[in-house]
Amino acid sequence: MMTTFPPELLSFLRAASRVAVLTGAGVSQESGLRTFRDAQVGIWAQYRPEDLATPEAFERNPRLVWDFYATRREGAGSAQPNPGHYALAELEKRFNNFLLITQNIDGLHQRAGSRNLVELHGNLRRIRCSRRCGTIDEWEELPEVVPACPKCGAPLRPDVVWFGEALPEDGLHHAITAATTSQVFFSIGTSGLVQPAASLALMAKKAGSVFVEINYDPTPLTDQADYAFHGKSGEILPDLVKALG
Repeated sequence: MMTTFPPELLSFLRAASRVAVLTGAGVSQESGLRTFRDAQVGIWAQYRPEDLATPEAFERNPRLVWDFYATRREGAGSAQPNPGHYALAELEKRFNNFLLITQNIDGLHQRAGSRNLVELHGNLRRIRCSRRCGTIDEWEELPEVVPACPKCGAPLRPDVVWFGEALPEDGLHHAITAATTSQVFFSIGTSGLVQPAASLALMAKKAGSVFVEINYDPTPLTDQADYAFHGKSGEILPDLVKALG
């Protein structure tokens, strides 16, 4: 069944030029990827996520953390973008100013064709120096041992944001600017609980943006949304692209 969209929303979108989108784990979940807190399977089931995703955990046992993220990277690499990912890449082409802000670290948005995006929580394919000396690289083939930084010799770590770490300052600033200057702000596949990303929708609405939520279930932000659509983003977003013509 096709999603029905209010005519006034479609008219507003057709006339809009500044659009910002926030995506969360729900979008990737439709590609078969477990959410972070559901990712502990097999040998990882004995660990809490917090035991594998902190700077202290990496300092205590670099190999354990390295192996965990190697497993996650392999899972992301075998997953494929879903129709929701591709629909967002299509929407990007429709607006003069479009920014996709994602909390996901799997790279599926890029593989679907999205180009104007900010990765608030990093990317599994990148590694960086654990001492922040500036070294950042892409994973091609994963070494079995934790590699050393070529500049300072410190262990290289996944370029993702761990518990207790701040989001990248430049990326967060870019996201806030896009949200507060947008005409339409979408929150898609995210619980509305993880801060500071969850605040972006309310910032956008306060600045006058039309706030649209797309999520499988209602969230704490649903009552604040101007339009809320509940179901799979992989079905609703393609329907939106078709409805826009």
